[in-house]
Amino acid sequence: MRLTGPWELAGRTAPSRTLFGPHETNLGTGRALGPRHTAYYARRAAGGTGVLVTEAASVHPSDHPYERAPLAADCAAGWAAVGDACRPHGTVVLAGLTHTGGQGSASWTQAPPWGPSRVPDVVSGLVPVPMGDAEVAALVAGFAGAAATAVAAGLDGVEVDAGPRSLLRQFLSPLTNTRTDGYGTDRVRLLREVVTAVRAAQGPDRVLALRLCVDECAPWAGLTPAGCADLVTEVAPLVDLLTLVRGSALDGEAYRPTAHRAPGFHVELLPAAGGTPVVAQGSVVDPGHAAQLLAAGYAAVELTRAQIADAGFVAAVRAGRTPRPCLLCNQACRVLDTRNPLVSCVVDPRSGHETTEPDVELPGPGGRPVVVAGAGPAGLEAARVLALRGHPVEVVAPSVGGLLPVVAAAPGRDRFHVFADWLAAECTRLGARFTQGVREDADVVATGGLPGAPVVPGAVPAVDVLAGAGLPEGPVLVHDPVGGPVGVGVAELLAAGGREVVLATPDDVVGARLGQVGDLVGANRRLARAGVRRMTAVRLLTWDGAEAVLAPVVAAPFPAEAGEPLPHATTPSVGQGLPCPGEVRVPCAAVVDAGHRLPGRTLPDAGRARFAGDVVAPRTVLDAVLEGRRAALAVAP
Repeated sequence: MRLTGPWELAGRTAPSRTLFGPHETNLGTGRALGPRHTAYYARRAAGGTGVLVTEAASVHPSDHPYERAPLAADCAAGWAAVGDACRPHGTVVLAGLTHTGGQGSASWTQAPPWGPSRVPDVVSGLVPVPMGDAEVAALVAGFAGAAATAVAAGLDGVEVDAGPRSLLRQFLSPLTNTRTDGYGTDRVRLLREVVTAVRAAQGPDRVLALRLCVDECAPWAGLTPAGCADLVTEVAPLVDLLTLVRGSALDGEAYRPTAHRAPGFHVELLPAAGGTPVVAQGSVVDPGHAAQLLAAGYAAVELTRAQIADAGFVAAVRAGRTPRPCLLCNQACRVLDTRNPLVSCVVDPRSGHETTEPDVELPGPGGRPVVVAGAGPAGLEAARVLALRGHPVEVVAPSVGGLLPVVAAAPGRDRFHVFADWLAAECTRLGARFTQGVREDADVVATGGLPGAPVVPGAVPAVDVLAGAGLPEGPVLVHDPVGGPVGVGVAELLAAGGREVVLATPDDVVGARLGQVGDLVGANRRLARAGVRRMTAVRLLTWDGAEAVLAPVVAAPFPAEAGEPLPHATTPSVGQGLPCPGEVRVPCAAVVDAGHRLPGRTLPDAGRARFAGDVVAPRTVLDAVLEGRRAALAVAP
């Protein structure tokens, strides 16, 4: 297969035509690359990745976009360690170099961000200080110095970032560059100067790659594929490798979208690159899709999230196996939020934790027969690990997949079913035996959770609706106190079936927790387009089978005097944000409850290590998979 075969690139031979692209990890301490980075990257190199670009490092101290963002000046030792760890596998290792400019943060630098012009950032609202000659010279020197440091550390070259969050993209864009000097009349000038300086600093025998935004998702005035042909023609001959990407501050979800959004590729720009190899980027997670892009003319394919999900993606394809599937859910691989989580993956919780979690993929010596009760993600992962370690395994469950096929019924969530199928197929391939039934005295118990108390009598649990339960004809109220994907997914599903739907939540915005996965704006946009009426800051009081009564979420900031009404700190928003001063009556033939589920049972004081997943406490697929692994190792270390 061409994807997994060798690739000649600028005098080097990469072991495959795959690229593991730069992404935030939070694996460092301070602003350097550390041992956790080394282990993380080495695992992907061992799995067969062709070109690996490290987490992009800021080339100047004025740029500190997030707390653990690497600084190139502090990365020499880390780059050397990564190069040494990846070199035995033949991987071409490049240092990612960036400056986020106006899309950076002032929280750590305590200084205004740099930018081309006085155009406020649409996310932070910060107005950058326009760069003068001294700042421009410092930026160019910063890129050149960082490149020299990287090659001195033994890396194969660097990748210059002119992607969605970069200062170089801001200079290229008419949206953010309104200068009248030479860097405004010729917006490509700074990028040319940076690339030329980097080439001179690292020498002609190293790889120079460029990550270039060609679509800001702002067709009224921004960079667009149709308008970027000349840009690609001009910069492609200056570099050895070009990765075309999309997104900007106006659409941050475009760069790393969820499964709800079809990725965009720019095949029409390939001729403009001349003979420079171009990498396809954007939600490529399946070998077949990657092969199609190679056939379309791309020289390689970026498979970053696919190789977070399966570090041995290339090795699996070479061996004729199906790689562990990426869910495109962004639940654990996005790390830029207030929790500062380490990069990880729902389907492989060891990702990002290579130095702290045991390698469950190593075959074990085998041993006694083992019984696993439950065939959801926790039970299937426990069975897979036990079978991989050589144990005869019997999986006892009423059905296979648990809630994964149920979740997959929601729009944009079908890959959860793919994961269930992969887990079951791996268990079968490794010799596990499936028996239909119920077993409570098993070695591993992963029998799932229970529905929570209904919000009102007669409310139908969201899980039942996703599983295909019928509802009476007429409008439906979806009550979502969680603010996650379930309530939004059920509302989308019902609206797609022609139902009149109202989605009500006590939160100030629908799907409040979807911001953590980059789908908050997208979810509300989809609901609006589907005609779903959204009500926020409300609580459901009653439902009589035909009409629901909702009331505002009320907060009393100070005790009321006797006889005085309590002040309403918040009032519900109905439809397009219309205020509602009191109770609201909503006609509905059914209420769907998207509230919390409950643990499957009360656990005994002894032997809790054998329980995993929702039977312990309903949480996420990530938690279920992780607990399934740990339960398996508790049974058979």
